[in-house]
Parts: sequence; C-alpha cells; structure tokens
Amino acid sequence: LQTRMQSLQPDPKAQYRSVYEALKKIVLTEGFWRPLRGINVTMLGAGPAHAMYFACYEKMKKSLSDTIQHGGNSHLANGIAGSVATLLHDAVMNPAEVVKQRMQMFNSPYKSVLACVRTVQKVEGFGAFYRSYTTQLTMNVPFQAIHFITYEFMQEQINPRREYNPRSHIVSGAVAGAVAAAATTPLDVCKTLLNTQENMALSSVNISGHLSGMVNAFKTVYQLGGISGYFRGVQARVIYQMPSTAIAWSVYEFFKYFLTKHKLEKRT
Repeated sequence: LQTRMQSLQPDPKAQYRSVYEALKKIVLTEGFWRPLRGINVTMLGAGPAHAMYFACYEKMKKSLSDTIQHGGNSHLANGIAGSVATLLHDAVMNPAEVVKQRMQMFNSPYKSVLACVRTVQKVEGFGAFYRSYTTQLTMNVPFQAIHFITYEFMQEQINPRREYNPRSHIVSGAVAGAVAAAATTPLDVCKTLLNTQENMALSSVNISGHLSGMVNAFKTVYQLGGISGYFRGVQARVIYQMPSTAIAWSVYEFFKYFLTKHKLEKRT
C-alpha cells in the first residue's frame, strides 16, 4: 500500500484517496494476496539483516561505552553503534526492498522474485539494487536516532525502573516507530522513486534514462507534487511502522531479559 500510495504519477486505475480505499481496491481488482506480493523476499532478507543489526549494535555499544565512559552508558557510543549497525542492515535489505517495491507497483511485469532479480540485473545492471542505498542510509540514520530517543523517552515516562514490562515495550515501540516514520516520510518518498523509476513520472518532467542520487530525487518529487508530494503515503507508512517497531522492541527486550536471567541463574 505504501509503495502504491507514494507513486507520484500513478495509473488512473491505481489512484487512491486513503489507505482503506487502496486496500479495498487492490483486493477487489487484483486479488486477496496482491497487497502481500514481494513479502517473501523481505522475509528472506529480514532474518539475517536483523541478526547482524542487533549483534553489531550490542557488540559495538559495549566496546565503545567501555572506551568512552569506562563501562557506563554513553549516548555517543549508542549513536555510533546504531549507525554502523544500520550500514550492515541496509546492505542486506536494500536489494530486497528494490525487488519488493518493483513487484508491488501497479501492473508490475514481474511474475516472481527470481524473474524480477534477473530482469533488473540484465536491463539496469547490479547498481540498480543499490541506487537508493545512500538515500536509505540518509533516511535510516535519522530514523534510528528519532526512534531510539523516542523509545528511551517513553520508557522513562511509563517504565522508569526499566524492568521487563511487555506492555511498556509494546507501547513505547509503537510510539517511537510512528514518530520516526512520520518525520522521515519525505526521504522514503524519494527512496521509492529511486527504487521504482516510475516511467510516467520521469517522462513528464523530461528525465530520460535513470534517475540517481538523493538530491535529484528531492528535486523531482518537488517538481511532480510540491511540498505535499514529500508526505505521500505518510498514513500507510505510520500504520506499517507502528506494529513493526512494537514487535521488534518487545521481542528484543524479551530475549535480552531471558538471556540475562539465564546467565545470572547459571552464575548463581
């Protein structure tokens, strides 16, 4: 839904006024499973990407905190660790995101994930899978910063003793995801344009060939939709991110609690 609603010059048959209308129209005209198209490639990349992300984050955070603040909790260490972890995470997820978004576009010519990978590789080259990588990083670094700050702030308000409390982790995670998602929507619209290379949109502003680079994407989005163009799909993005970050934080906090408790019991 987010990919479709972020389309800057959609096909008349794929114009939607709201998330509900988009979902209803897609299901009725293209089938019940159409909104989930390309989800398999995301699931395939998400496991290794998140494992690398959390492993790198925990390891770097600990090492840097020991160096900067001698075992204390350093915000600088957390920021650096999160940024480096994001680099690794996005290196895995960017190609998966390109394939997913190509398959989710209206009248997508790709029949399967493998067909999409082969066609993009053959027609546009390997670089097409990383065309939006810098934009993805530019988006994800502030996203993660806002996300972590909001989560920590929410935990201070509703779980000041920082105990394992599933409800507080779910609520804090959802609010953090919503705030971060809304704030970084303009960058996400640019990323979608770079990933999908909408032919109708690009030809209408006399761009031939391939659009590359965040600055060019920002200019093109403004030419096509003005200021409001930067916030296309904000509703869908927030709705998608809220459960995603709520689940991620609750699972992360659970395993952190479980492993810490297990470690303490073994020592005892």
